[in-house]
Amino acid sequence: MIKIRNVRMEDLSQLVVIENLCFSKDEAATKIAFEKRIEMISDSFFVAEMDGEIVGLVNGPVIDKAYITDDLFSMTQRNPAFGGHQSILGLAVSPDFQKCGVAAALLAHLEKEARTNQRETITLTCKQELIRFYEKFGYLNSGVSSSKHGGVTWYNMCKKISN
Repeated sequence: MIKIRNVRMEDLSQLVVIENLCFSKDEAATKIAFEKRIEMISDSFFVAEMDGEIVGLVNGPVIDKAYITDDLFSMTQRNPAFGGHQSILGLAVSPDFQKCGVAAALLAHLEKEARTNQRETITLTCKQELIRFYEKFGYLNSGVSSSKHGGVTWYNMCKKISN
């Protein structure tokens, strides 16, 4: 069974391992970035556990624009209580647990929280090969992102939240 909960600082080392298994060195969040996110936005940073082991994570700040900008990867501010756009800077599942519903559970939990906090949308960027994955969850492709993060071409994906 998959258990979703808010992140804790003691999760840090496991999160860094999973992040680096799922993203290239240029794309992966650093330990310092994760520390800052855990400290500042633990209300929108969730981990998935199976049998007490962390197997996945989803995180991102609430922003005032509908699309992610590269400054978000290095600069973290506390989330507003209500409104705004819930971003996803990272969704990562340990390779041994992919295709087991972990990413779906993390996305569903984040969406439930976004709805509770009256966010307008959930917004993320993804690589071309993941567009169809996010479309299955109701995200719409808004075309190529202006993001140059990790030197990769990213696509803006957005899902409206109905309260």
